[in-house]
Amino acid sequence: MLKTTANKITMLRVVLVPVFMVLAYSGSLTAAFIVYVVACLSDFVDGYIARHYNQTSDFGKFADPLADKMLVVAALCFFTDKGQMPGWIVAAVVFREFAVSGLRLSAAVKNRVIAAAWSGKIKTACTMVGLGAMMLFPKIKAVNTAVSIVILITTLYSGVEYFIKNIDILKD
Repeated sequence: MLKTTANKITMLRVVLVPVFMVLAYSGSLTAAFIVYVVACLSDFVDGYIARHYNQTSDFGKFADPLADKMLVVAALCFFTDKGQMPGWIVAAVVFREFAVSGLRLSAAVKNRVIAAAWSGKIKTACTMVGLGAMMLFPKIKAVNTAVSIVILITTLYSGVEYFIKNIDILKD
């Protein structure tokens, strides 16, 4: 499970989520931002290492997107709590994640794997960068609004795309 460097980096990202939350809620926003950036960068590093050094694994395919979701949802909840993002946008993001995960589980039952789509990767990148911008500029409402809109649009688009491309999975 944790034999590969890629999987160790993924698990480091999971460990960094509560560290980020403690720092953010304690008011150490600069330190929280640094931890957040390290966690986000680890997402790209572990993927590169897994592909480049042939370290892909079933554990990594499961844990990597889960670690991403943990980090993003933690940050979204923090920003909602601080009044920087409407809760209904967070609900839309969480709904999409559950829906796509359900679709993937349905596909797995039929011995089919739904690979990550480019729209999902773009959604993750936009979300991670946008949340970082909200940390850097917490008082600028235009940043909060723009990031919220981008997150909502990329989330909805990628969710709909997953279902359109894999609608046959839902048929009996």
